[in-house]
Amino acid sequence: MVIAIDVASQVPIYRQIRDQIVLGIADGRLAAGEQLPTVRGLAEEIGINSMTVNKAYQLLKQEGYIVTERRNGAKVRESYSGVKGLSMEAERELARIISEAKVAGITEEAFFEVCRKYF
Repeated sequence: MVIAIDVASQVPIYRQIRDQIVLGIADGRLAAGEQLPTVRGLAEEIGINSMTVNKAYQLLKQEGYIVTERRNGAKVRESYSGVKGLSMEAERELARIISEAKVAGITEEAFFEVCRKYF
């Protein structure tokens, strides 16, 4: 999986990494049980500090998307029984996106069509 970082983005780099890994899990580019790059390896590949990658991995672990093992590194979680619904942050982000769509004059049907495309 290739992770692309936008250094000009307002979104912190650790969050961009986290979001791209979750997207990869959701769209099947990352399979259950798949080994993720080491913290150091991903940091070198992207050209960022390893502490930034570590922060992203810790967040993913806390949210239940990955598991880490001392000897084997990080892997995509096999099952997601621990992940229950959207986080408060995700709900706030979704509310912001819906609000922007309403202000832009997008109809509910058009909005849900876009949602179906990504779901």
